[in-house]
Amino acid sequence: MNPKQEEVVDDRRAASALIVHEVVRRQGIEELERPAASLMWSGITAGIAIGLSLLGKAVMDTAVPDGPWTPLLQALGYSLGFVVVILGRMQLFTESTLSAVLPLATEPTGRNLLRTLRLWAIVLAANLVGTFAFAGFAMLGGLGVEQAGELVRVSGAIFHHRGLAGFLAGIPSGILLASVVWTLPSAEGQKITLIVLLTGLIDLGGFAHIVAGSAEMWVLVLHGDMGAMQALTFFVPVLFGNIVGGSILFALLAHAQVRDEIED
Repeated sequence: MNPKQEEVVDDRRAASALIVHEVVRRQGIEELERPAASLMWSGITAGIAIGLSLLGKAVMDTAVPDGPWTPLLQALGYSLGFVVVILGRMQLFTESTLSAVLPLATEPTGRNLLRTLRLWAIVLAANLVGTFAFAGFAMLGGLGVEQAGELVRVSGAIFHHRGLAGFLAGIPSGILLASVVWTLPSAEGQKITLIVLLTGLIDLGGFAHIVAGSAEMWVLVLHGDMGAMQALTFFVPVLFGNIVGGSILFALLAHAQVRDEIED
């Protein structure tokens, strides 16, 4: 082939795993180096925006009559918040279970471990503040009485995600969110489709996402349907399930496949 044809081949060839790893790793470094205030405000915004997933599911549940396509349309509504958060580059805890772990896996030092834990703590706390703000606004009637009732109804699904069931349901969700982060650099022109498919599968599969799920948790707590201990038996297992799925399984395996190719 002539040089022009070789150039066309290079342009159309999918990025190698090593390149994708480096893109996500550098994204993780940027996140680790952000000031605490920036992480906090971005995380709060993400928490509020992820409430759109709960709202989208509730709206679809109300607007669409029961039928074989209803779960698919509810999953489509559920993906709305993730589209806004991910394309808006807001700080979402479950994205950080991959991006922030790759720098640590590449250079496993005490400093990088502390930086990763710092990022996780700030972003998770900020996400929870944001989801609480969304739930509080909704329960105070900001979205209308009828819509508030529908939010309570669809949020009741998290009662099935407590204890071991919540931990196990959190693992696939962590893997799916890590998959979004990993594949997004190669999805030019198809990012929305990718996000909708992978995050919609969380709802369709009955899996548990700690940030979107915390919005449901706050709705139930504020409505008086869930007590503090019930909330903890949902929150803690799902949190660890997401971390296991996103960090221990996906991130470390994604790093392992390119470890020998990384130049010192």
